[in-house]
Amino acid sequence: MKLNLGSAIVIVVSLLTFSSTGAQAETIHAALTGIEEVPVVSTLARGEFRATINRGDQSIEFELRYSGLQGTVQQGHIHVAQPSVNGSIVVWLCQTATNLDPTGLAETCQLGQATEAVIRGTITSANVIAGSMTGQQLTAGDLADVVRAIRAGAAYVNVHTNLSPGGEIRGQIRASKGKR
Repeated sequence: MKLNLGSAIVIVVSLLTFSSTGAQAETIHAALTGIEEVPVVSTLARGEFRATINRGDQSIEFELRYSGLQGTVQQGHIHVAQPSVNGSIVVWLCQTATNLDPTGLAETCQLGQATEAVIRGTITSANVIAGSMTGQQLTAGDLADVVRAIRAGAAYVNVHTNLSPGGEIRGQIRASKGKR
């Protein structure tokens, strides 16, 4: 089978286009409420997690917003578990002096009571800690496992307070429609 130059160029361009669209950044999000907590928490607090999984899945740029917390914020995390199930912490999004991120990389949590708190950061493999539930087999530094869990709908964001130590607001992370 002979290919002419024009056909070869069309094939190469098609392959490059397919490869580059597969490597697009992907947006993810979660709406955080007390009703998503396990068990449910009666709170008017709200939050939002928006992030982009960057090309090549090597990092996640995120923004966490929350407001109206009844308790004093203690910490914010990404956990791995399906909806309505509690799972291991794998990434700290924010920390406080009494609840320190073991990697030392997370930003300081803002109160989020009378005003909206906004936490921004970048998650890399250095931010990933080993899961505390051994049966989950989550290892430190394995960002690929975290990304797989997020894409499968098996990861959630949780903001913990002193009044609700298990979490005052929570939201399952979902992929946005399409990639950008």
